[in-house]
Amino acid sequence: MKFEIIQANKECKEVLANLMQFYIYDFSEFIKCDVEEDGLYGAYPLEDYWIEKNHRFPYLIKQNNKYVGFVLVRLIETAERDYYSIAEFFILKKYRREGIGKAVAARIFDLYKGQWEVYQIEGNKSAQIFWNKTIDEYTKGQFKERIENGRRIQDFIS
Repeated sequence: MKFEIIQANKECKEVLANLMQFYIYDFSEFIKCDVEEDGLYGAYPLEDYWIEKNHRFPYLIKQNNKYVGFVLVRLIETAERDYYSIAEFFILKKYRREGIGKAVAARIFDLYKGQWEVYQIEGNKSAQIFWNKTIDEYTKGQFKERIENGRRIQDFIS
């Protein structure tokens, strides 16, 4: 399986915003979210990814020169600790269950070495299964999982 992960620059913002519509559509079964008067979901705050360049990292995923998804990574700095987090992760349905998501996640974890926290909302069982299996394989079982504020969270070091 050949795919590429491309760091999205500001010129890619429209592509990312368009793919985000499909992501929000998929996610709308878990959150209260409706289309607006123009028939689109509200805009995701992507601009932050080009303003906070040292804390937010946008990527597009391509396979055979076609967009198949995206991943948004954040570096979160707190008084207690700094850690990376997957803000959003999306593979178009047509390309799911081919191993792309797992391979992309592993590559992203390798790209940003350090402490990670990945979370899923409690109602999103398929995401929980995907991330639990992906992180378990990536860390060879060396991760912790907890439930906090309606989210399932995996903690690990890459």
